[in-house]
Amino acid sequence: MDLVLHKKLFRELTVDELYELLRVRAEVFVVEQDCVYQDLDGDDQVSVHLWLTDGGKVVALCRVCPAGTHMEEVSIGRVITTERGKGYGKRIMLEGIKVAQEHFNAKRIDIEAQEYARGFYEQVGFRQSSEPFMLDGIPHIRMTWTD
Repeated sequence: MDLVLHKKLFRELTVDELYELLRVRAEVFVVEQDCVYQDLDGDDQVSVHLWLTDGGKVVALCRVCPAGTHMEEVSIGRVITTERGKGYGKRIMLEGIKVAQEHFNAKRIDIEAQEYARGFYEQVGFRQSSEPFMLDGIPHIRMTWTD
């Protein structure tokens, strides 16, 4: 296993890295989940992008958005694992929390989680903080992590 963590601001991404991150996001959110939505929302440019590669292949990713962009509080979003059951999702979320604290001084982090994934996010310290709601045709809940 050749697991490598990558962490970059938008302006630091190479064209190839950006292309691969967007390709994986489209593969999972648009194709796999059969959900048409506006992925390019203007938040990428101010976010910290994290991804894990194994042998050069992206196996997990997320972005950490500053407060006042995607959500009122610092948030983590676009969370993906391409290989489930290997702990990559937990690792990328723990790194996302760390980046939120270090880069944005977060004491609170909000996410919009697909409702079925509540248990996963609870494992890394998030708690449900809203009633279920529909987002892009998929049931979601807001979840919050506090320091």
